[in-house]
Amino acid sequence: MPSPATHDEFTPKTQSSLARYVTENAAEARAPLSPVGGRTALRQGYELPADTTLVSMSDLTHIIDYPARDMTITLEAGFRVEELQLVLAAEGQRLPLDIPQAHRATIGGAIATNTSGLGRFGNGTLRDYVIGISAVDGSGRLFKAGGRVVKNVAGYDLCKLLVGSLGTLAMITQVTLKLRPQAATRRFVWATFASTKAMDEVLERLLTSATRPTALEALCPTAAWQIRAEAKQELPVDRFVLAIGYEGTETETNWQTTKLRDELAGSSAEDVVSVDPENTTLLWSALTEYPAASDDPLTFQVSLLPSRAMEFIQRAREAGVAVQCHAGNGVIHGHIPDECTSGQQANEMLTPLRDLAESAGGSLVVLNCDDEWKSAISLFGQSRPDWPLMQRVKNALDPHGVLSPNRLWSASTTTSP
Repeated sequence: MPSPATHDEFTPKTQSSLARYVTENAAEARAPLSPVGGRTALRQGYELPADTTLVSMSDLTHIIDYPARDMTITLEAGFRVEELQLVLAAEGQRLPLDIPQAHRATIGGAIATNTSGLGRFGNGTLRDYVIGISAVDGSGRLFKAGGRVVKNVAGYDLCKLLVGSLGTLAMITQVTLKLRPQAATRRFVWATFASTKAMDEVLERLLTSATRPTALEALCPTAAWQIRAEAKQELPVDRFVLAIGYEGTETETNWQTTKLRDELAGSSAEDVVSVDPENTTLLWSALTEYPAASDDPLTFQVSLLPSRAMEFIQRAREAGVAVQCHAGNGVIHGHIPDECTSGQQANEMLTPLRDLAESAGGSLVVLNCDDEWKSAISLFGQSRPDWPLMQRVKNALDPHGVLSPNRLWSASTTTSP
């Protein structure tokens, strides 16, 4: 896959220097600007104009305040996620999110792309943990929202607005996050099923389970095989798989995995395997990394009602698309096969899957593909009733349209992606 287009870059040393740069740009050239962190999501959205300047947050890497007893931390947006988790681990704390490519990804980039991971079922998403934020809008105004205390609720909730905004509304410079204690242990139960219908029946039973899973991962056989290989483990993968993850003390996770196996007895589950804590760490990592764009021709994300997720997995399986589903949330990540060699082929493969997602009230968004394919593929699907509202928000924070133009709104449209 070709490398992204080469753009000029600007690397601010401070929030203030960034604000001055954007102010000058808004007053004079009004050139396109796009913030970048670890560059793990540069291909998401439409191709940026050739004259776009990439604004690198690589020097905004300071911890501003870490009152560990308050379970919060304030830091600059360029801080790497992996390094953040190491700092927190020294105090027995964590940001309980599973972010792929954490050695590259920055906290600002994770917020801009709304990346959460498989633990979102039990632990929530970034919108649950960002309690304060600082950013520079398209006119160069440095603004703040929220605060450094968990109970701060003053003003509009710009924290949640900027989560998932892909750098189109403002450039995130600093964030305050609430934290949780480290999980003492993790355990997985790996169960196989002959069909998605059988897997759906067990998911229904889990609604009344005495256990409290942190992760519910449904996998097609292809994805299960790939994840098993990445985790270097011997697990059954010739059928559909449900991987059920738990966190807590050793006593809690042992009890929950034992209880779940008792509850699955007599169900449609076939092979049921308890994964020990050491191998769970490897498996959790493999499940975390699977949604990340790799050498696959195209990666997409689907959001729909959990009750329709198994139907989607079955349809994707029939189309030869490998998928991993956060079954408790209805969020699905898919990779189309290597046999797909053009944007037209990819579009033909995606169209029935998108139709299914949208008919269920959901969406299918392309996360990564060759820029040359984007003219043949609808990256965001049909316009939704809230797109005009999103455009008005965009105009309020970026009146000159300089922030990440074309990322969500292509050059051919002004009201919908």
